[in-house]
Amino acid sequence: MVTIIAEAGVNHNGDYDTAVRLIHAAKEAGADYVKFQTAVPELVISRFAPKAEYQKETTGAEESQLDMCRKIHLPLSDYALLKEECDRVGIRFLSTPFDLVSIDLLADLGMDCFKVPSGEITNLPYLRKIASKGLPVILSCGMSTLEEVEDAILILTGSHPDYSSESELTREDITVLHCNTQYPTPYADVNLRAMNELHDRLNVRTGYSDHTQGIEVPIAAVALGAEVIEKHFTLDHNMEGPDHKASLEPDQLKAMVAAIRNIETALGDGHKRVSESERPNITVARKSIVAACPISQGDLLTEENLTVKRPGNGLSPMMWDKVIGTPAERDYAEDEPLDPR
Repeated sequence: MVTIIAEAGVNHNGDYDTAVRLIHAAKEAGADYVKFQTAVPELVISRFAPKAEYQKETTGAEESQLDMCRKIHLPLSDYALLKEECDRVGIRFLSTPFDLVSIDLLADLGMDCFKVPSGEITNLPYLRKIASKGLPVILSCGMSTLEEVEDAILILTGSHPDYSSESELTREDITVLHCNTQYPTPYADVNLRAMNELHDRLNVRTGYSDHTQGIEVPIAAVALGAEVIEKHFTLDHNMEGPDHKASLEPDQLKAMVAAIRNIETALGDGHKRVSESERPNITVARKSIVAACPISQGDLLTEENLTVKRPGNGLSPMMWDKVIGTPAERDYAEDEPLDPR
């Protein structure tokens, strides 16, 4: 079953009550996880870090990236409360750590996996810390080359020849999400088939973290074999903040989840067979060999006095060559099917 992560991220804008509302919206939509982002901004962003262009477009260029993130991040003490709320309503809690302190905090909350964001894929101390916790890892790989993703996997599994790390993880514990980190991602840059290359070349489970507008691409990713889908959502995409405009509103998230569930059901097991729903249509849609005109007993059956018509409850047209040139065993009226032989 496809795992669906509803990415609340920082779309609570630093307000705890809004974060709780996002939990409830994700649960109502049918997502498996609701995911936040945990950080101590001063440990993640220097005073000199510029905003991304999309952040400037959505929040203005006057303040620094650090000042922006100070406003939209929750205090660390809130995450235990959010985890309790998730447990209470019945949705799994997940949060992406952006610094070493946040890794320790989230590990103590009892998450069942870690989500590593694209920006940390070349952060050796960070990857070592994640690996040491022993939890399965979902790794987004936006902005990365295949070689960088492979390096991260080797570090996470403690098997890199150049970078040591303490880890009991194997490739079976790692899921790599194909991703493009532009908000929103132009369709021409999605390159969804790259997800298949990640699967084939890296020998890991794969999925897709989506930043396009709309729900078409994550649904297509499921059709291509994604095992995990991550998608940003918000209570209102007109809210202030960097990620709202590239996020789904609750009704859109619910529609995406429903479509994904339909697609994964429709994918089936891959074995070609007659389904039970279509079995009654065999007689209706297939054809039988019938008399094209009245035929008397003993007449030779020919391509002139025989034809093929519905329904398919008589002699199969696959018997055509066997009956041509043989005598009719009885009289046939026009359109009457030949008797089985």
